[in-house]
Amino acid sequence: MNGVPWESVIAVLGLAVPVAAALWEFFLAGRKRLGYRVQMDTSARDSATSSGPEAGVLQRMQWDGADLRDPSVVLLRIENVGWTPIVEDDYVAPANDPVGIRVAFPGRRVVGMVVTECSHTVLRDFFAPGTPGLGATDGVIRLPKVKLNRRAHYKVLAVLDRVPDFTEADFPDPEVMAGVVGGVRGGTIKKTEYYPFASRPVRWLLALLVLVSAAQSVSTFVRDDDTRAAPLDCAEGTLHLSGSTAFRPILEQAAEQYTKTCTDARIPLSDRSFAGSVPGLDTLAAQGDKAGLKDGRGLGDRLSFSDGPKSTGRPQLLPRPVALSLFSLVVHEDTGVRDLSLKQVRDIYAGTVTNWKQVNGNDLPVQLVSRNPGSGTRTALEQRVLDGRPLLAVTTSDCRSLDRSRAGRCEVADTPALLDTVASTPGALGHSEAGAATAHDGVRQVRIDGYPATLEGTDEGAYPYWETEIAYTYGEPPADSIAAGFLRYLANEVGKDIIRSKGHRPCSELDKPLLCRPSGP
Repeated sequence: MNGVPWESVIAVLGLAVPVAAALWEFFLAGRKRLGYRVQMDTSARDSATSSGPEAGVLQRMQWDGADLRDPSVVLLRIENVGWTPIVEDDYVAPANDPVGIRVAFPGRRVVGMVVTECSHTVLRDFFAPGTPGLGATDGVIRLPKVKLNRRAHYKVLAVLDRVPDFTEADFPDPEVMAGVVGGVRGGTIKKTEYYPFASRPVRWLLALLVLVSAAQSVSTFVRDDDTRAAPLDCAEGTLHLSGSTAFRPILEQAAEQYTKTCTDARIPLSDRSFAGSVPGLDTLAAQGDKAGLKDGRGLGDRLSFSDGPKSTGRPQLLPRPVALSLFSLVVHEDTGVRDLSLKQVRDIYAGTVTNWKQVNGNDLPVQLVSRNPGSGTRTALEQRVLDGRPLLAVTTSDCRSLDRSRAGRCEVADTPALLDTVASTPGALGHSEAGAATAHDGVRQVRIDGYPATLEGTDEGAYPYWETEIAYTYGEPPADSIAAGFLRYLANEVGKDIIRSKGHRPCSELDKPLLCRPSGP
């Protein structure tokens, strides 16, 4: 009986190692983990050996008019290093006790403390003055039961002084006391490494996986096989893209990278193809009808991208959600406005507010610069921000002829034209894809109800201006077609990197990829 081929053994190990690592990290050691890091703990003695007039600043610190005996400064970072959120009820403490974490400093008393950094601005509400559970007594800092999403953190900066009866030269390390229900190793808070990537057993497993991969690579190269298959996503032919001007920068970069990898593929891009979401869908539908496809076949050489779902009446067009896209309101610099409430935005677009001074801005008429009908960016504005209300009537067909003495509205064809028009028109307000607005120096983005255009804001349900970017095909494209290959490319790691680099979130990274919506309410 022949022995088992060593290539098969390597293949089995290659499968078993990542499975074991995933089970350990995600199900055993990565449920709920509360961690801390002491990022700084320095005393006046450390500064005494330094040179220069600033060296003795710590030694000259005072409290209530008296010099500190032996002052020291500690910077402590509290973080969620697990894979699930931590909420108030997770802390191991009585329900009527608002304190979630206690930090003791043996041999020292706390002179003062402040929370200096929060990974998300919403965390600052937990540390407002007078918050129950927040404070310091003698040598103990008390911190409230803070909700922490995965990888969320905050930092505490404390000034300490030596207590009179402590005579040892060096201070013991701070003692951090906390725990979470259901956490690993009893749920006790743990001191973490600089970056909590994985536990030691998992790192050993990953090292083994590297060895297995190296062995597989050696096995591959020593074979007498001169053929090299093309990447799975590669296909030959010409692919025609159309649709959203807001999503065009992503498609341009993805097309460039795809054709470099797949040398038999061609993806020509033109301004006429990217005239907006609805015109792109019209073009795709017309080309599919013209092709006269039979037997349920679909076009394999065309894709159209839309900011949001298609309208009814196009049953042949099939959706593939690609990314969650963020949009932003933008204004000319001289409006004096950086934040608007949702009601103020609706009043402006309803014509109730016609001068920026009515919303605490400068004395300038409001000039609305909008995209043409059929723009997905405009549709998202109407549906998600304006609650389904249509825009005001156009006052001029040419934005350059806007009457600067009174409020007005004009329309442009694409996102670059809108941003340029807002930047050159005093009192202008427009709407754009957030990444393009950030890259344009002549405009300023407007917060809505205090929230900027961020993915975190959409997840929390606080920022309303977003939409799902959807790729449409005419029918089901053949699996070996360039349309199918390009869609797979957008969904793989390279494509997702390109999508993230432009400020969007790939659908595959969301809780419900097929719906591709924010995870919050």
